[in-house]
Amino acid sequence: MAVNEALITPRLLDALYTEAMILSDEARSYFESGRFSEQCADSAALSVAFSCESLKVTTRVMHCIAWLLNQRALHSDGLSDGQIWNISRSLGEAADSDHRIVDRFPQEARNIIYASEELFLRLQRLESRLVDQEASEPPVHGMFRRLQMTF
Repeated sequence: MAVNEALITPRLLDALYTEAMILSDEARSYFESGRFSEQCADSAALSVAFSCESLKVTTRVMHCIAWLLNQRALHSDGLSDGQIWNISRSLGEAADSDHRIVDRFPQEARNIIYASEELFLRLQRLESRLVDQEASEPPVHGMFRRLQMTF
């Protein structure tokens, strides 16, 4: 884990987790408030599109939160070596928003959608760097690590 600790620190994980939770709360508040319907009452098609986009936001943010919790567990002392070896680390996939439609939404809705995309993309880049670091590890180090976990 020493190599990955340079990329992911507890402070970074806490900041990203806090950001994801705040975004989750803002999204929930906006989606439940009915403000979108008040601002776009005349367009049934836009309301359906908003429902689809709200599901995309929810999926993106939940993927982010799950990945961050997973990373917290991986970087804590609470997991055994066997648990670390077996844990899935992937951020997963999330559907892209349709910007032609999103750009027709009220500003507050657009802000939430774009913030969820931006957070997800940042975590994808971080995950990619972590994977690249693990791939660049000399094979003998990986073998020693697996041996240590076994015994």
